[in-house]
Amino acid sequence: MEPAEDLERRISGIAALDQPLRRELYRLLSERDTWLTRDEASEALGVPRSVAAFHLDKLAEAGVVDVTFQRRTGRTGPGAGRPAKLYRRGTREVSASVPERRYDLAGSLLAAGIVEAERTGAPVAECLSGSARAAGRVIGREAADATGQFTTAEARRRAVLDLLGHHGYEPTAGAGGEITLVNCPFHRLAEEHRTLVCGMNLDFLAGLLEGIGPTDRLDARLSPEPGFCCVRITTA
Repeated sequence: MEPAEDLERRISGIAALDQPLRRELYRLLSERDTWLTRDEASEALGVPRSVAAFHLDKLAEAGVVDVTFQRRTGRTGPGAGRPAKLYRRGTREVSASVPERRYDLAGSLLAAGIVEAERTGAPVAECLSGSARAAGRVIGREAADATGQFTTAEARRRAVLDLLGHHGYEPTAGAGGEITLVNCPFHRLAEEHRTLVCGMNLDFLAGLLEGIGPTDRLDARLSPEPGFCCVRITTA
């Protein structure tokens, strides 16, 4: 999914809850933590079945509620009746921020570094550097495997731009092949712990470039500038 489409989907999911009855339905599904029919939801909230069905379907369309079909009668075969439509709170997380932030990724990288430090007794910063680079390498390699072999330098560069965009960096191609990262996905953390987080970010992006494969000697370098990510992608 393209970055813009992904953001639109997540914003739509949150916007779907900007209605009192839908919030009540979502709260009901959260409390019950099981599959509910339209009739059960209608009875629990004291609203007409058609109203409950309409708003449940809107939540399902937005991706915050899961849907399945089951027969509740216990009978099967001819004459058993149509399966009932059931709803349950979705298991997929829905969050959105503008500009895009990826604190989930930062948390994962930081946790991996701490776990490695506890396991080996090595300094946390050293372990974080290694874990961030390894994580970036895995993501880059997975992207390369999904895309296939790049036949031209332009195709490789486009793959890098797409991957950076997917992770919220808002990359722009500049003169001389440089890639500027307009957005920092870890902005608030970087403001509070600049040395640690910017170093982690640099290692993650260096690993990502390694994983995605030959990219005309693209190199991730620290280049702090107000209003931009602290890392820039330059030609080595």
